[in-house]
Amino acid sequence: MVDVRLVPVSADNWRDCVALRVVVAQQRWVADVSYYLCLCTYGDTWHPLAVEVDGRVVGFLMWGVDDDASRWIGGLVVDAGAQRRGFGAAAVVAAVRVLVAQEGCTGIGLSFAPDNAVARGLYARLGFVETGETEGDGEVVARMSLDTARAVAAG
Repeated sequence: MVDVRLVPVSADNWRDCVALRVVVAQQRWVADVSYYLCLCTYGDTWHPLAVEVDGRVVGFLMWGVDDDASRWIGGLVVDAGAQRRGFGAAAVVAAVRVLVAQEGCTGIGLSFAPDNAVARGLYARLGFVETGETEGDGEVVARMSLDTARAVAAG
């Protein structure tokens, strides 16, 4: 697995995050990072992280805590110029490590568009299991049990 670092979005890197762009075919599945940063800043759920490789921002994700104390990963974006190198998978694994270490974590969830085959395959390979639940906008919910998350975090 490639080595990525998750770092807080800050005054030093937020512009690099906002500059991230996905390929045209993925634009229907993810929002611009500026929208995600607004959710993080003006909502009470999401926390932003930049995905760095060799000190360069290549992606973004946000995380939150659900009512059942499970942690959620959302808004995963990998820049078009950095895709197909394993950075997305490595970012999810790094997020699992961070989130499962938090006190009270009961598991990890995420959601994705039902027609996003790349996301579906990636998350399944990493140990997320579709639950049959959907989010309000029709996204498929997948969850990783606490035991699986601990195993993924351990490497």
